[in-house]
Amino acid sequence: MSTGTFITEDLGTNSGAENISLIDVAGYLPENVVPADYFAQYVAEEDRTSNIMFKAPKFRHHLAAGESAADMAERAVAPILERQGRDVLRDIDILIVHTQLPETGIVGNGGEVAARLGISPEWLIDLHNGGCAAFVHGMKLARQIMRGSDAKSALIVTISNVAGQVFTQEQVRGKPQAAIPGDGAGAGLLVKSGVSPILDIETRHLPEFAGQMTVIADPPRKYWEAGSGQMHVGFTESKIAKVLQRGNRIVPEVAHTVCKRIGVPSDRLDLLVTNQPNRAFLRNWRDALMLPQDRHPDTFEECGNLFAAGIPVTFDRAVDEGRVPAGSVVMLAGFAHAGDFAAAAAVRWGGR
Repeated sequence: MSTGTFITEDLGTNSGAENISLIDVAGYLPENVVPADYFAQYVAEEDRTSNIMFKAPKFRHHLAAGESAADMAERAVAPILERQGRDVLRDIDILIVHTQLPETGIVGNGGEVAARLGISPEWLIDLHNGGCAAFVHGMKLARQIMRGSDAKSALIVTISNVAGQVFTQEQVRGKPQAAIPGDGAGAGLLVKSGVSPILDIETRHLPEFAGQMTVIADPPRKYWEAGSGQMHVGFTESKIAKVLQRGNRIVPEVAHTVCKRIGVPSDRLDLLVTNQPNRAFLRNWRDALMLPQDRHPDTFEECGNLFAAGIPVTFDRAVDEGRVPAGSVVMLAGFAHAGDFAAAAAVRWGGR
């Protein structure tokens, strides 16, 4: 099934540049599995909706009481260390951490994650934007840093931790959106090597949409102000329609751009791994890239929307299931928030 023969020698934008490889990926899901019935019992009749954005998955995972973002990060990285050996940490010059709900105010959780792993990387980045495409965003940042410095390797960690903390609150759990998210974390290891090369990456910021993912409460207040209303994402029918339209367009666009540069038609990709927002996006994306369902792994029904953890968790699952033999050309793609960022990366997977 591998399409490696389609890739030209100069690899488009990689021509003349030192190869950077994604050599391992791992995911972590909390043990607490929550069925859709948990949320259904709280939905008021006036809040019921048939909107495809809020068609709930059967299950999702919620973090345990007291489980922190750093706990989840450490558990996501653990399988990589088991496979590669803990000595790999000595060469980590770059640590990029995306936490959906940063628990350490102002600075984020990157420093705590580094301390847990016992490393002091030269480059320590808390990546607050990037949303559901933050893993690919981190890959691009790490690759650029390694190409322009002596850095040998990078660790990217994405943590999704709102499902069990925000969407189970008394005033939020009855809203249609509450049943969609799940908790989890993912990690990827990048090194200077040609064994599992990143062939190309495309990222696009659309800042005109950055303010459209709003967090609201009733009565209204700014998120840092004290008040009685519990915070949740503000959705309207108009906003949902616009997000669906943008997401359906921009993910195939960035993926097709990468396909063109590496010389692999989209229908010859061995695997497409996307974020997992809902069934409609998953169907529309694979249709736009002319791929059958078996080449687009789907964790939505079991895990819900894992946001930034969705890509590494889903990819890790596909590798574990034997769906990604060495030499496979894998496209990682997704978009963020209300459509203010989209990214895609192609990797010739070197095997596990």
